[in-house]
Amino acid sequence: MTTPDLPLAQSGGCGDGCACGADESYPETGLDPSLAQLLAEAGLDPVEVEDIANVAIQEDLAGGVDVTTVATIPDEAVATADFVAREAGVVAGLRVAEAVISIVCTDEFEVERHIDDGDRVTEGQKLLSVTTRTRDLLTAERSALNILCRLSGIATATRAWADALEGTKAKVRDTRKTTPGLRSLEKFAVRCGGGVNHRMSLSDAALVKDNHVVAAGGVAQAFKAVREAFPDVPIEVEVDTLHQLREVVDAGADLILLDNFTPGECEEAVTLVHGRAALEASGRLTLANARAYAETGVDYLAVGALTHSSPILDIGLDLRAAE
Repeated sequence: MTTPDLPLAQSGGCGDGCACGADESYPETGLDPSLAQLLAEAGLDPVEVEDIANVAIQEDLAGGVDVTTVATIPDEAVATADFVAREAGVVAGLRVAEAVISIVCTDEFEVERHIDDGDRVTEGQKLLSVTTRTRDLLTAERSALNILCRLSGIATATRAWADALEGTKAKVRDTRKTTPGLRSLEKFAVRCGGGVNHRMSLSDAALVKDNHVVAAGGVAQAFKAVREAFPDVPIEVEVDTLHQLREVVDAGADLILLDNFTPGECEEAVTLVHGRAALEASGRLTLANARAYAETGVDYLAVGALTHSSPILDIGLDLRAAE
């Protein structure tokens, strides 16, 4: 999808309390209201995205200025920067990249959106074009690309898993093995790639793991303790054996994590549970065996590597004269 040039009357110097163009429907930020709305519609918190963008820029400038750019580029120069895919993949984080640019920009800028987050792209394809002061473009370049390449790498890896599971009921699902401070963005990238999210935090769902079981004196005891303390919270229980599986199914677990089960054992688990709880396979999973696990009838494949080990998608920024 291509969006016509969109002027963003956004200044990076608004600071706290700026109410320019404020929209009552979205939290107040220094971002342009239309960009904040797009972020919110994508399931992202505009305030959090703005904070992340600020941290990225502040880290890169370290309280100073971009000495190379200030020395080589006239203050009044204007250019267009094209974000271009250097390889095929799935893109995620385009609106976040816009937010990073907006933090740096000291003048209005125009954006041309060539594709949407979640779209597959080919090598050489334009993703996003931004026209503004050349100095601002070059100062924001690396911070914007760091985030965009990272999120697009996660989306690309997730899409490979989702494609491998196509035609089965199983969904690939992420974990909490995320980069500190970037969890919401990385889980957004998983969604862009066709995956689904597990819990976002320790507080929105329970996951009873082996250490909880040891501390509580057994898997059924651990489940019962969580249910009594937090009756309205979804509970997932990790099991290592079919015997433990029987215990937690009988106790009423909502979701059961089959830890390091073989495909054959997963198939037995599906038969044993018979729809009384959702099942998630974890451990031993690779793209090569993903289909075999999915065809056992489990509901989810938990893949921590989506967020902790995905390589970036190579995306570059090409500068050209503004039209």
